[in-house]
Amino acid sequence: MTDQGGVHEDHPFETPPDQRDPARRFRGRLAAPVTVITSGAGDHRTGLTVSSLVVAEGDPSRIYFLLGSTTDLFYGLEETGKFVVHILEEGNEAIADIFAGLRPSPGGRFADLDVEQTAWGPVLTDIPNRAYCTFEGGDEETFFIVAEGAIDKLEMSDLENPLVYFRGRYRTLS
Repeated sequence: MTDQGGVHEDHPFETPPDQRDPARRFRGRLAAPVTVITSGAGDHRTGLTVSSLVVAEGDPSRIYFLLGSTTDLFYGLEETGKFVVHILEEGNEAIADIFAGLRPSPGGRFADLDVEQTAWGPVLTDIPNRAYCTFEGGDEETFFIVAEGAIDKLEMSDLENPLVYFRGRYRTLS
């Protein structure tokens, strides 16, 4: 297991198991991809680690994901109508934590990262597997927005060891 950068084996603010939402505990038993979704430009660029995501084939193919209606990313999607989905892999745990707001990043989430601005938003150039999407709206469900995006363009390279989220921790397939 890779170093998560913390000083505790367990998260000190973690909700005790007997107080956790049963649906959340069920969801935790599903392996999920770890992605960073970015949007915006300049001082308004934003990003968020997202694991609740599915890709649907079609013409155009679509990406659906869950996010909070009060997140900066949701505001960025509404403002620009564009976003980029980056698929993380082994070694990107710190990036996942930074965009999840779990690890401090002096200077902001994009500090110390190689970033290129595109019409779809900021691209993390060291993460080669990504989808460029047009935001098609979102439906509010319970505490989340189910966001929908049409895939405009894909960039892919070999991905041998994707980062996944399972039972509250980052894992890899090896």
